Amino acid sequence: MDLGISGKKALVCAASRGLGLACATALAQAGCQVVMVARRPDVLAQAADDVRLASGARVITVAADITTPEGRAAALAALPEPDILVNNAGGPPPGDFRDWDREAWIKALDANMLTPIELIKATIDPMIGRRWGRIVNITSGAVKAPIDVLGLSNGARSGLTGFVAGLARNVARHGVTLNNLLPGLFDTDRIAQVVGAQAKNQGISFDEAKALREKSIPAGRLGNPAEFGAMCAFLCSNHAGYITGQNILLDGGAFPGTF
Repeated sequence: MDLGISGKKALVCAASRGLGLACATALAQAGCQVVMVARRPDVLAQAADDVRLASGARVITVAADITTPEGRAAALAALPEPDILVNNAGGPPPGDFRDWDREAWIKALDANMLTPIELIKATIDPMIGRRWGRIVNITSGAVKAPIDVLGLSNGARSGLTGFVAGLARNVARHGVTLNNLLPGLFDTDRIAQVVGAQAKNQGISFDEAKALREKSIPAGRLGNPAEFGAMCAFLCSNHAGYITGQNILLDGGAFPGTF
């Protein structure tokens, strides 16, 4: 399928690994020019080479921490008016809420709620002016089915979800869409952190905890990041202009609800 976005310019945050990298790859393969932002220059450079090899697309890298004002300024200097914005940042650490002080909460809010909002604020008006824009926020399946050890993530990402719900309806008439992608368990580095915390809490090995999680997924496996990237690219496509304000869960059927 031709997604109709060849030549569009995309800014992808936390793009050097995992789901962010998958989204950058899929958008590049759809013909987008991609600016990839991540903190570690060496990892980012290798990831960008991989994306170029997979797509032949023009790829620019910005080694910066997107959760800081300086990092956001660097990203926007490289691409001031993206057609497509993919918000993403590493999730807060798991743990017990009794151990989190105000600083821990503020750090989680900065990374997983306020940073996406700042980037949306910086880019959405030019999208409105062009009457075309796509914003995708990578949040978490924990927004819909909270995970006890991920309280920081549950709270911060739910706040972003509420904000997006209102804004999406306000700008839809201008051809700009905002949607959230809610990943379940995907085969990325992040799973090691989450499963490791659960293994510790349950007093079992990492492999045992991982096997239990896989067993709980109706698909019987972890997600492939490429599957996630493909969904992101579709939401950014010309075919998805009537989809906005949605929280799309990709979890292999793990969430048991109807709605």
